[in-house]
Amino acid sequence: MRSSGVGVLDKAAYILDCLEAGPATLSQLVKATGLARPTAHRLAVALAHHRFVARDIQGRFMLGPRMGELASAAGEDRLIAASGPILNNLRNVAGESAQVFRRQGDWRVCVASAERPIGLRDTIPVGTQLSMKAGSAAQILVAWEDHSRLVEGLRNARFSATMLAAVRRRGWAQSIGERERGTASVSAPVRSPSGKVIAAVSISGPIERLTRQPGRLYAEVVCDAASQLTEALRN
Repeated sequence: MRSSGVGVLDKAAYILDCLEAGPATLSQLVKATGLARPTAHRLAVALAHHRFVARDIQGRFMLGPRMGELASAAGEDRLIAASGPILNNLRNVAGESAQVFRRQGDWRVCVASAERPIGLRDTIPVGTQLSMKAGSAAQILVAWEDHSRLVEGLRNARFSATMLAAVRRRGWAQSIGERERGTASVSAPVRSPSGKVIAAVSISGPIERLTRQPGRLYAEVVCDAASQLTEALRN
């Protein structure tokens, strides 16, 4: 992040940028921001006083309710607003249902969806909460986490550290019967203007159509859609 010349505001922004990816302990904030521990704690507590930051049930820092209030006042969520036409195009090109998932706590939530109009499909309505322990979108949302969150994300997961290393290397993930028997999916990361992975674009459907190597068929179009959404968030 470029400096504004106002140090305290820059440091507060570092903390908010870190929390964009999800809840964080004080140690995780210190590691991610590079701030001294007393500074990170003082600023996080001050931000909590103004409701820009809150604490979850485990005591971790997270984005607070004031952020949602300001986002609502500014207009419709930009990720959701930009997702509609991009998902519709992805569905039309791939011929399969398309979704955008965002992490919320210990779940991934479908925030936008374009369903395949006819035939057998993997229906995931907007608002559906799914596990962070299985599925290609979960792989994407865990793969670029810092070390402690990565270790936590791998605990009891259907995917492995080796699989996530491959996801980071090639830039997309696939799942064959991982979340639900008979279903396959392909996902790619959506990044915020600061470069953090904040969502996953996915297509999903029956293995009979996507095959047991869905990435070979669909990785390129899913990555293109994710890149388009990433670019839309920069504008």
